[in-house]
Amino acid sequence: QVQLVESGGGLVQAGGSLRLSCAASGRTFSSHTMAWFRQAPGEEREFVIAINRSGGNTYYADSVKERFTISRDNAKNTVYLQMNSMKPEDKDVYYCAAKSGGGLRVRILREYDYWGQGTQVTVSS
Repeated sequence: QVQLVESGGGLVQAGGSLRLSCAASGRTFSSHTMAWFRQAPGEEREFVIAINRSGGNTYYADSVKERFTISRDNAKNTVYLQMNSMKPEDKDVYYCAAKSGGGLRVRILREYDYWGQGTQVTVSS
């Protein structure tokens, strides 16, 4: 019963920064692990980064280590993705996802129960 809506996508130059937001409806936001996935045309959707229910633990792909940061504000039912030092390879549609319960298998796409509509991120050279 969770609805997710992403926002903040757009065009950014390589080396620049962009922040995505994901607003969740309902009253169960704090009981879900939250994550971001991304997908390029013709490619499989891949895991980017996740955060546990309390916000104390972060899980991320090696490709975004030390560049991307995920955070959540349970009072606002919102999760954020701060992207710094962006590269052309970061050009993808980014999806917000929610997973019931704790942080087991957080990097596996099929573990997630709810998905946003996606927001396009374009990185220019």
